[in-house]
Amino acid sequence: MAKTKRAYVCSDCGADFPRWQGQCSACAAWNTITEFTIPKTKSALGSAGSGAVSSYAGSSTKVQTLSDVESKDLPRFSSGISELDRVLGGGIVPGSVLLLCGDPGAGKSTLLLQSIGAVAESRQALYVSGEESIHQISQRAKRLATPNIDKIQVVAETSVEQILNHVVEQKVSFVIIDSIQTMTVAHNESAAGSPSQVKESAAALTRFAKTEGVTFMIVGHINKDSNVAGPMQLIHIVDGLFALSSTSDEKFRVLRTSKNRFGADSESCFFAMTETGMKQVKNPSAIFLSRSNKNHAGSVCTTLWEGTRPLLVEIQALCNQSMTEVPRRLSVGYDSNRLAMSIAVLARHGGVMLSDMDIFVNCVGGIRIEETSADLSVLLAIFSSFKNAPIPQDVLVFGEIGLNGDIRPSANGVERIREAAKQGFTRAIIPKANASRPLPGIEIMPVEDLQEALAAFERVAV
Repeated sequence: MAKTKRAYVCSDCGADFPRWQGQCSACAAWNTITEFTIPKTKSALGSAGSGAVSSYAGSSTKVQTLSDVESKDLPRFSSGISELDRVLGGGIVPGSVLLLCGDPGAGKSTLLLQSIGAVAESRQALYVSGEESIHQISQRAKRLATPNIDKIQVVAETSVEQILNHVVEQKVSFVIIDSIQTMTVAHNESAAGSPSQVKESAAALTRFAKTEGVTFMIVGHINKDSNVAGPMQLIHIVDGLFALSSTSDEKFRVLRTSKNRFGADSESCFFAMTETGMKQVKNPSAIFLSRSNKNHAGSVCTTLWEGTRPLLVEIQALCNQSMTEVPRRLSVGYDSNRLAMSIAVLARHGGVMLSDMDIFVNCVGGIRIEETSADLSVLLAIFSSFKNAPIPQDVLVFGEIGLNGDIRPSANGVERIREAAKQGFTRAIIPKANASRPLPGIEIMPVEDLQEALAAFERVAV
């Protein structure tokens, strides 16, 4: 048996310590430090403990200049799901290692099983299960009517060494690992799912992928804080990190990119979970804008930029007289700090005092707003609820609010307006810098500051 030494690693930030302690001094998290076993001798996979990652970038270690390195433009291949291909950056790159994580029951295994059916049409594909039996996988594949079921190879295995042997023997070029938390390497004495096993298993698979050109799509668990379970090194090792989550009403699944070495890292797509698997939602704006014909105070439509396309969503706000000494400020899907800023700007530069009002803001459909272009729509939604004056449903609003009350432009303004025009919007309150050229079919109301925005609201309010 190989001699080993032990270290203690924080599963949240990856910091290591010579002995166990209750709190990580690097990230201040409690009870996240786990024992880490580091072998001193090389394993059959050629890894050398925690330094294994350094050798998988290529077969040669000769020093070269960048101009002498032969660049290879590897053609991508389709996953069989057009929305998934778009999130991946245009398809799957051969030799890449992609990590798909999400809540239990979100549909990770279902999505990958549908994808492998399409991939198996043109290349050797292997589904590796460490959690389910092959009979369970077969039953699900038949229920989902997975194509090319006679071409998909499947094995129930948790040993990384055995999996790579199967890949070589069967000449497989596309592998699904479900999940990385069940995988183990022989030279590590830790239990499956421990930080050291997760890291060593991912490093071994990645090293093999880079040297042999085999693509791995790996399923990962998340912890109670909705972070990827295991060490932070896992995220650094893989080429792409994708998170699958549910909307608040559980009707749809949202796939978001957190890291992608071969494409944009802010893409997202939507799926509807049905009895026959995941169905693509190619026009999510039409779903999130499904409202009644009656205008309601506090409801404003805005457009977000998700990766490479606009997404129209509805912002709802409610102002109510507070019954407590400290009024409540609650937001769902919108940053609470930006909500407090919008309320302060509205009071200082708009003369609207809301210090005795409870204010609630909600982004309909369970969408999380990650950009600042929704600031103006949130502010006008609050003002609309305060005045009890509805904004017509054909009015679009977007723009960033500054602390001095100015309205700042948003990126890709023309594309946002064009998408709104396709969905039937006829008027738009937008930053003046985004109104550089007129667009047919929609009336532009440019604003430079909060006073002009409130004046535009008065013109369109019902």
